[in-house]
Amino acid sequence: MDLAAITREICTIATDAGAFLLQERSRFDRDAIEYKGLNNLVSYVDKETEKQIVAKLSELLPEAGFITEEGTTGQEADQSALNWIIDPLDGTANFIHDLHVFSVSIGLAQGNTPIAGVIYDPNRNECFSAWQGGGAYCNGKSISVSPATQLGESLIATGFPYYSFDKMQSYLHILESLMQQTHGLRRMGSAAIDLAYVACGRFDAFYEYNLNSWDMAAGVLLVREAGGTVTDFDGGDAFLFRGDVVAGSGVHPELMKVVKEYWK
Repeated sequence: MDLAAITREICTIATDAGAFLLQERSRFDRDAIEYKGLNNLVSYVDKETEKQIVAKLSELLPEAGFITEEGTTGQEADQSALNWIIDPLDGTANFIHDLHVFSVSIGLAQGNTPIAGVIYDPNRNECFSAWQGGGAYCNGKSISVSPATQLGESLIATGFPYYSFDKMQSYLHILESLMQQTHGLRRMGSAAIDLAYVACGRFDAFYEYNLNSWDMAAGVLLVREAGGTVTDFDGGDAFLFRGDVVAGSGVHPELMKVVKEYWK
């Protein structure tokens, strides 16, 4: 499998999808909003973008299955197999509120291991890409994680949970601790962009729980190929389908100490 060639094709597909998102954002009406669950928003834009991506990826690699946020394929994926893992619009709430921080995320994984991934930010026209063993790139230029090794010199990204609030106190304790030890924390509203920014050194680390595989499949590969470390909250590698992730540069060990101290 020529992962470099496949990744180039994914970039084209993601860029086309991003152009569609911008087109639809210019004429979007909030009457199109649907609710999948508590605070879990979706629109025709998410669904139509996913359909377009799936159709093109099916031609690119017919043997791969699909794990998608909107479930437009109707497939029940085998998580141990070769799968495309897709978020057609990561940052739907931002999109709906006309906040220009959203992205297209397309990952290819063999079981639990992402092997190719692309995150496209149409608002900044930045295409982040990586493939296993090939390094990480933004618009074709090599990127790497920041040189920071201490929390005291770091800027950390996270996300705010919008469901499953039973672990909120543990999360807030982590937040409180990091507020006092870092240059600050940021919440962009798109986990894919958070991870891409870790990969290119804008953020020094990112952590979040209650994520899905499509939120991170492309991003965790980007961070690893850019020289960073990615684990779950226990320090293991079950993050893709478990839903909690810590990704970072040299600050990862210190950040893990804080997470483990409060995450029970």
